[in-house]
Amino acid sequence: MSTECTEKDFGFHPLKQREIRARFDGGAITTDGGGLLLREVEKRIGIVRRFATCFRDHRNPDRIEHRVEELVAQRVYGLALGYEDLNDHEELRKDPLLAVLVEKSDPGGGVLAGKSTLNRLELTPETASAKARYKKIVADHGAVDQLFVDVFLAAHAQAPEQITLDLDATDDPLHGNQEGRFFHGYYGQYCYLPLYIFCGEFLLCARLRPSNLDASEGSVEELKRIVKQIRAVWPEVRILVRGDSGFCREELMAWCEAEGVDYVLGLAKNERLKAHIQKELQKAKQQYLQTGQAARLFQEFSYQTRKSWSQRRRVVAKAEHLEKGENPRFVVTSLTAQEWPTSALYEQLYCARGDMENRIKEQLMLFADRTSTAYLRSNQLRLYFSSVAYVLLQMLRHLGLPGTELAKAQCATLRLKLLKIGAQIRISVRKVWVSLAGGYPDVALFQKVHETLCAVPLKY
Repeated sequence: MSTECTEKDFGFHPLKQREIRARFDGGAITTDGGGLLLREVEKRIGIVRRFATCFRDHRNPDRIEHRVEELVAQRVYGLALGYEDLNDHEELRKDPLLAVLVEKSDPGGGVLAGKSTLNRLELTPETASAKARYKKIVADHGAVDQLFVDVFLAAHAQAPEQITLDLDATDDPLHGNQEGRFFHGYYGQYCYLPLYIFCGEFLLCARLRPSNLDASEGSVEELKRIVKQIRAVWPEVRILVRGDSGFCREELMAWCEAEGVDYVLGLAKNERLKAHIQKELQKAKQQYLQTGQAARLFQEFSYQTRKSWSQRRRVVAKAEHLEKGENPRFVVTSLTAQEWPTSALYEQLYCARGDMENRIKEQLMLFADRTSTAYLRSNQLRLYFSSVAYVLLQMLRHLGLPGTELAKAQCATLRLKLLKIGAQIRISVRKVWVSLAGGYPDVALFQKVHETLCAVPLKY
């Protein structure tokens, strides 16, 4: 971020015979020089610009200082660069590099929006209109939901044969009296219970929900719109839904079966299920006692609950014995044994859903848990901002980092390695000079990422 000039000197302990003096007179200096790479990604996917079109602006055009696209871009880039609070923008609004990212026509002379303007953007109610006094920019949440799937579809040159949609819920701790605040017994705290849907690294859904509901609540509705949107572009693609036992519900499985969507879901263990694999559990125990090593066997059988399930379904069981004792696990699936034998289905297909946990961690790296406004709707909008910041960084990884040491790096690492670069900004009539720190250790990597991005055609 930029510095302010002052005449005050700061004296420090000398280096041998050399006096050390410091002064805030470096001019326009930023710590986010690598943010220019994010701007190159944006020029190729247009996620921020398209996100801005999901807002209806009821302000008088003659009295606007900051366009909606600029406000949205300032918030998204700020999160991507590590600035979680609106208060940060009181100083960031003076940063000429952020002004370049936001596409301000005069990055040197004009300032960006302050915290109050950005706060009004977040707090605008759905019913706001031109008659409102301050809050006049309304977000269309349905359009934002559609945008995430559009970006996913556009990132593929051709339709894949099969895709896997991973579902998961997590806790978002709350420390105030936010709308929709409830105590969750499992997590032992007041929280929201957001629902995420990913396809690999691509975010398809980020839905903020109160925590006084089942983990699977609303998942069928989200899958309906996502699958419909995907099949409109890829009518032949095979779709697999994957989730833990919190999503093993009759409504979801019945919908998948009716729509030709496959599923593999965790199944909570009970005594009836364990009775089916008693022999395997005993064998696993004997193997453990003989070898001292964890032992696991697999079995499958047809199973139906006494009340909740409408039909019998294939269940794959893992009979495992560890140092702490037996550890049975179960999954239910629509996939056949010919396609996926028992061990491969559990170890290769179902357990691969664990990678989604890393994607959720990345949301937290982008401050998706900063849901501290009073209203559920405005907190959902904050979740959208963090989600768009994630898409921007994920597409930097997708477009610019294949084959590099950071090809699988998480967002926090990308920020530290590629974005947090000190730089001096000099602005003339015709040019913006960004003098990046000469001591930056990853110049070769930065150069390679830049060359790779420049090879991708511009779209915006």
